[in-house]
Amino acid sequence: MQAYYARIHYGVTMSERNNPPPEQDQFILGFLVHDVSRLRRAVIDHALKPLGLTRSQCWVLVNLYWHSGEPVMQTEFAKALDLGKVALGGLLDRLEANGYILRRPAPGDRRAKLVEITPAGTALLNDVQELTVRLNEEMLREFSAKEIEAAQDVLQRMKQRLIEMNNAAKGTGDDEPDDMEPHPAAG
Repeated sequence: MQAYYARIHYGVTMSERNNPPPEQDQFILGFLVHDVSRLRRAVIDHALKPLGLTRSQCWVLVNLYWHSGEPVMQTEFAKALDLGKVALGGLLDRLEANGYILRRPAPGDRRAKLVEITPAGTALLNDVQELTVRLNEEMLREFSAKEIEAAQDVLQRMKQRLIEMNNAAKGTGDDEPDDMEPHPAAG
């Protein structure tokens, strides 16, 4: 299997990729999902660099924005993002130093922190949105609206099935994994 994966990664014709040996056919979808995700992340990282923003920082800002300007408890936010407190703390430190977020003590518990996006953070997200719209248009320019809709449908259903499998493994019946908050589909 390693040889086959190497062939996928390092150049095969589309007919070879679309006609793998039957015993290896089951692995292609996983490799393609992984590769598309990895390559998309690399393109986005490169595009965000001139804005002085990392993809992780952007993800934090977007999630704060989705809270409609309402402050979020830092510990709950870490759980929602599936990040450790230290990892999130480092991201928040950099975002706060640049004026994109504000942290303040929670009422009644000085040790607990509330986190919220600032107007500067929201303005930065507007720039990021314009950038990602252009990237998505470029990435999808050779696909019809029908193909894009079909791909989104398959991926959404695959995501839902994986959530169900994850919850079954944990013994929960929720629609979302315990460590994930529902959010709009990211483009």
